[in-house]
Amino acid sequence: MVVALVLLTVERKLVNAVAEQISEVEGVSEVYSISGRYDLAAIIRTTDNNQMADIVTRHMLKIDGIRNSETMLAFRCFSRHDLERMFAIGLNDATEHA
Repeated sequence: MVVALVLLTVERKLVNAVAEQISEVEGVSEVYSISGRYDLAAIIRTTDNNQMADIVTRHMLKIDGIRNSETMLAFRCFSRHDLERMFAIGLNDATEHA
């Protein structure tokens, strides 16, 4: 799985509208309004780099109101939440059959 974080600067009056449009793009799993020099952060999860490029360059960045973006590809996930979910799959199956 390919994961990217896309940080966006958006026209002030359009932040909510842009966030809603981005959240409807297939492959975008989450959109956050954030503080700091960026207005929105989108998390994209795809199966390959071609799909990622298509989402970022053909879908997201054509949305009116986006002034600037910075896309960062994730190398590795260190989320405790994801690790717990992964290990819980085997545990749930084992306890259900016991």
